[in-house]
Amino acid sequence: MEFLLDSRNILYLIAAILFIRGIQGLTHPRTAVRGNLLGLAGMLMAMAVTLLDWDMMMPGWYWWVGGIVVGTVVGYLAAKLVKMTMMPELVALFNGSGGLASMLVAGAFFHKLSGDAADPAIIAQAVEQGISTMDMAVIKDGGTPLQTYIATALSGIIGAVTFTGSLFAFLKLRELISGRPKTNPLLKLGNGGFLLLACIFGVVLVVWPEQTWAYWALAICALACGVFFVMPIGGADMPVVISLLNSYSGLAACATGFVINNTVLIVAGSLVGASGLILTKIMCVAMNRSLFNVLFGVMAVVEEGPSADEVYAGKIKTTSPEEVAMILEGAQRVCIVPGYGMAVSQAQHVVRDLGNFLESRGTKVTYGIHPVAGRMPGHMNVLLAEADVPYDMLHEMDEVNRYIEQVDVCIVLGANDVVNPDGRTNPKSPIAGMPIIDVDKANTVVVIKRSLSPGFAGIPNPLFAMDNTLMMFGDGKKAMLELLESLKEAE
Repeated sequence: MEFLLDSRNILYLIAAILFIRGIQGLTHPRTAVRGNLLGLAGMLMAMAVTLLDWDMMMPGWYWWVGGIVVGTVVGYLAAKLVKMTMMPELVALFNGSGGLASMLVAGAFFHKLSGDAADPAIIAQAVEQGISTMDMAVIKDGGTPLQTYIATALSGIIGAVTFTGSLFAFLKLRELISGRPKTNPLLKLGNGGFLLLACIFGVVLVVWPEQTWAYWALAICALACGVFFVMPIGGADMPVVISLLNSYSGLAACATGFVINNTVLIVAGSLVGASGLILTKIMCVAMNRSLFNVLFGVMAVVEEGPSADEVYAGKIKTTSPEEVAMILEGAQRVCIVPGYGMAVSQAQHVVRDLGNFLESRGTKVTYGIHPVAGRMPGHMNVLLAEADVPYDMLHEMDEVNRYIEQVDVCIVLGANDVVNPDGRTNPKSPIAGMPIIDVDKANTVVVIKRSLSPGFAGIPNPLFAMDNTLMMFGDGKKAMLELLESLKEAE
C-alpha cells in the first residue's frame, strides 16, 4: 500500500500513456476496440490509485462507493439500451455530465480551502524563510497559490457552460425544442452579458477567496450563459457544437485537476480539450464556416434566393422501387451516400443488405461519407460500422469526388445540404463554398426522402430537379426494403 502511494505519479503517468494509446487506437476502426480497452484500463488505473489515498477517501467513504455503483449502473444501461441512432444525444449528455462534475468538484474543494482559516504564522514563517515579494504575491489563505483560485474560477465557468450547453444541445438533437437557427439579438446579448457577469464574479473569487458566495454566483451566471450559447445555433451546426462542448468538458476537467492537484486529471483533460478543438476545426473546414459564425449563429449574408416552387416546379421526376431495381441491374458501379434520414429510419442494416446483394452480382459498391452528415462527427461511420459494413467500403468526401463521374448510380439516402450543388456552383447561396459530395455528376442519382422539405440550411436543393435525378419518396428503411425485394424478384 505504501509503495503504491509513493508511486502515485508514476502510476498516473502509466494511465496517461494508456489514454494516449487509446485515442491513437480510435483513429481506425480496426483498432478502435483495442483503443477503447486501453482507455478503460487507464481509467481503472487512475481510479484505483486515487482511491488508494485512504486519508482522502476515509471521510464519507460511502459516497465514493455509492458514486461508483451509480456510475457503473448508468454506464451499463447506456451501453445496452441506447441505440446507435441516439449516439449524438448520448455524447451530448456525457459532455454535460463531465462539465457538471468539474463544476461541483472544484466548488467543493474551493469551500474546503475557504473553510481553512488562514494562519498568520504561516505567512510570517514564509517571510523568515526568505520568500520573495513576488512569490508572496501568489500566496493566499495559509499558503494556497493564487493559480488554484484562478483554476477554480475557470473550472466553474467552463463546467457550467458545458453542462447547460450540452443539455440544450441534447434537446435540439431530440427535436424537443426547435433546431432552427435563431437570430434574435437578445440571445446574443444574454450570452455575452451572463459571461461577463461570470467573469466578474470569478475576479471576486480570486481577489477575495473568503467570499464563497462568488463561486455559486459565478456558476449560476455560467449556467445561464450555456443556455444562451446554444439556443441561437441551428441543428445543421450541431456536429461542431458537440465537438466544441466535448473540448470544453476536457478543459473543465483539466482546470479541476489543477484545483485538486491531480496529475492524471490534468493530463486526461488536456487530451480531451486538445482533441476536441482539433475536431472542431476539422468540422468548421468541412462546413466552410468560421467558428465565430457557428458560435453566434451567423449565416452568410446573401440575396434572397429562388423559392422551392421556382426550383422544383414541373422538374421533379418520381420513381418506384421497381424502376430503380431495373436501373441497378445494369449498373457496374454504385455509390450510396447516407445522411441523417438513414439514422432516423434506422435503415443502416437494410443498406448493408442492399450493398451485399449488389456486390454478390458483381457490382462495385462504395459508401460516400460527408464529414458533417448526421448530428455528430463520424455519425454515418458509426451507424454503418454497427451494421458490419466493411471499413474499406467507406470513402470520405474527397475520395468519392475523384471518381463520382464514373459512378453509374448514386443512391442518396436522407442527405440534403451535404449534396446540394449550390455549395459548389452558387456564390449567392447560404452554403456557398461548403464542400459537398458531387453526387450530381454521377450518371444517375436516386434520392430517397420523405418529401422535398429543405435541410437545416432552409434552402431548396437543385439536385432534386436535375435531369439525371429520380426522387423516390418514402421512409428510408421501407424504401430500401422495397428496393431490395424488387431486385431479388427480378432475378
